[in-house]
Amino acid sequence: MAADQLSIDTATLFDNVDERRVEFAAEIGGERHAFAVLYDTLRALTGINPVTEPVATLHGVADRVAAAGAKALARDPDQVMVVISENDL
Repeated sequence: MAADQLSIDTATLFDNVDERRVEFAAEIGGERHAFAVLYDTLRALTGINPVTEPVATLHGVADRVAAAGAKALARDPDQVMVVISENDL
């Protein structure tokens, strides 16, 4: 599955302030999955604190988040919500 390209559905981006993550749906290998990228991961990718504009921050690094998401999904494809952390970078 790691060879498949993750395609983020930007219409589904949601800032989950309580969990400090941006959630979204994405398709990979013809299957749709739920993903979340932690604010800390966005900070690691950009060097800035994403708290004020996390969705815009994700847009700026979407390709890198997609690659990390594919890696996170490959680690455990049965997850209900695939959480992308700094370990996936």
